[in-house]
Amino acid sequence: MPGVINSLVSLGGSGRDATDAEVAIAAARAGAQAVRARYGKHHTRVDKGAGDFATEADLAAERAILDVLRAARPDDALLGEESGRQGPADAGRQWLVDPLCGTLNYAVGSMLVAVNVALRGGAAAVADPFSGEVFHTDGDTAWVRREGRDAPLAPTAASQLVDVDLDPPFPNAPAFRAVDLLAHPGFGERFRPRVVSTTLALAWVAAGKRAAYVTDGGDLTGSVHFAAGIALCRAAGCVVTGVDGAPLGPRGQGLLAAADAETHARLLALAREQRA
Repeated sequence: MPGVINSLVSLGGSGRDATDAEVAIAAARAGAQAVRARYGKHHTRVDKGAGDFATEADLAAERAILDVLRAARPDDALLGEESGRQGPADAGRQWLVDPLCGTLNYAVGSMLVAVNVALRGGAAAVADPFSGEVFHTDGDTAWVRREGRDAPLAPTAASQLVDVDLDPPFPNAPAFRAVDLLAHPGFGERFRPRVVSTTLALAWVAAGKRAAYVTDGGDLTGSVHFAAGIALCRAAGCVVTGVDGAPLGPRGQGLLAAADAETHARLLALAREQRA
């Protein structure tokens, strides 16, 4: 509860006069504090089926995030990974919440996790609970906040590191599977694979820590896992499409987010060869 109170104080009272970006940052920081406070402890797993599970840290972080959002934006709808849809049924705005992306990493003691908060079609924030960084956007520009100071995000492909999501299912198989991309000779000639297993890697594309990110799937624009990272990449100036090169949307096929047009074109060509 102290984290939630501190978040609201930083916004000024209930936070209703704060910008959407500041609300997203405060909510993500509240979730990150809950995640950090429970790190390293034994966690009972709440089975969600198909090998997926949640921990008390997931649940506590979501409660902290939703408390901030309810106080600052009581008229908005909320969609949490663990608690589902809440709020006014006729709300014109909806917040998407992934309280702990990388639960399996976290459960085995890895610090590679993210807290994702996004207003659908608007502001978003991705918090790294352990570095203290909060990547955020108002929908137009993208920044990273470190120790209270903001610096603009500057994507670059200089590292040539490409993060590939290898988790099943693979809905676009057999035409395309992200895991098969790594076996293409052209991939190794130019890029080096990384598997962070959390959408923190998507924020890293916007920040210049990764050249690109590739994942399979359908329409990810309304996903609690991906919405915040997609918003960051777009605002930072990355090239963002599906793995088929088409715009993201209802008919979307996965996600290819690259730091620049050249990197995007190379990866898209490899993906198209695989589909062919």
